[in-house]
Amino acid sequence: MTSRHSTYGKRRRTLESLYAAMLAHFGPSGWWPAKTPFEVALGAILTQNTSWTNVDKALAALDAATALVPDRIASLPLPDLEALIRPAGFFRQKSLKILAFLELLRRYDGLGHGETDTALACFAHVETDELRRELLAVSGIGPETADCILLYALDRPSFVVDAYTRRLCLRHGLVPESVRYDELREFFMDALEPDVALFNEYHALIVRTGKEFCRKTKPRCDGCPLASFLEYAPE
Repeated sequence: MTSRHSTYGKRRRTLESLYAAMLAHFGPSGWWPAKTPFEVALGAILTQNTSWTNVDKALAALDAATALVPDRIASLPLPDLEALIRPAGFFRQKSLKILAFLELLRRYDGLGHGETDTALACFAHVETDELRRELLAVSGIGPETADCILLYALDRPSFVVDAYTRRLCLRHGLVPESVRYDELREFFMDALEPDVALFNEYHALIVRTGKEFCRKTKPRCDGCPLASFLEYAPE
């Protein structure tokens, strides 16, 4: 038992040190860029395999056509929905994902009220682990998207893992190459307090570090806020 607590204590100190170093370098991130929880959820679906700039264009088109009211989006003919979100890419697949998510809302009585600000309030009574299972059961919503919706749209303490998280952790020797999504998620969630603001900022800082320094190819270790935590710099 003592060894287990010691391991978790060391992991927590390491993760807290990484967080502090990134925060000192970048400052607060202020994520997620959306007006309402429902818009955040749509953005989480649309941002798969594309940039936020393209998502913003798709959301703006949807907003102009439907005011982002869930039941209005659900009633759009499929070709119209596809045309509106075309800027986000993979518009045929993403249209079906949006409709599948709206069907989940319908099951929880989140449609039909003509309101976008409170659309996700229908999930308020659902326990987080159960809601995560429900989201993962929606066609086209994987773990990263589900956790983005939970954390950024619903203020649930569910750590988001993405390619930047995996790359940073592997390069710093924190996890094995074979680590799976849920294992890496638990790596953070087991060690850190279940705090929405902390998880939000931590993920945002990892993304910012990954984009500017911990790149997929030719990483910029010089000047990286996490350089001192490396045993060696990747070539």
